[in-house]
Amino acid sequence: MSRLLLIRHGRTKLHKDNRFWGNTDVPLSETGIRQAGQLRERLAAEKISAVYASTLSRALTTAEIIAAPHRRSVTTCPELRECNFGYIEGLTYPEIKRVYPALARELNDGTAVSFPGGENIEQLNKRVATFTQRLADHKAKDTIAIVAHGGPLRLLICSLLGLEQKHWIQLRIDLAALSIVETYPGTAILNLLNDTSFLTPEED
Repeated sequence: MSRLLLIRHGRTKLHKDNRFWGNTDVPLSETGIRQAGQLRERLAAEKISAVYASTLSRALTTAEIIAAPHRRSVTTCPELRECNFGYIEGLTYPEIKRVYPALARELNDGTAVSFPGGENIEQLNKRVATFTQRLADHKAKDTIAIVAHGGPLRLLICSLLGLEQKHWIQLRIDLAALSIVETYPGTAILNLLNDTSFLTPEED
């Protein structure tokens, strides 16, 4: 059995703008750094064997803060990057509604699967699925921290649990949230989903 600690990065400097940031490298805000510190404290008792993170700084910084007391280096993984939103990257929902009304309707009802000039969900899912190959090198008793983004983490959970890709939209992963999956030969168990109980209600 491997114990997978699935962690979404903390709040970013541009969070209040409520824009679609996918592949754009937006750094953590002061609140995000505090959240990463609270994650570090939450995971202090875990015997973490390895730490993986998206190459985007908001995830990498979160991972480095978590990894420090465990004296683990962070392995960066481009396959864990957030979805490439293409032409809507950096836009707000009202801006998307004005320029891409059909996509805005899909985003509103949770059926959006493709982003103009960017990735579709199938491409994102295939990219994220390649990450599981890295886990094959670990021992059954290892505890592995994986720091990434909402989309990739939801798809990774579906992949690990053997759920169809369409169910990814039904999983909620908040900023700085912790989820835990324990893997066994041929199966996996979701032990914790979207835990933020250790965070203080601070805002930038």
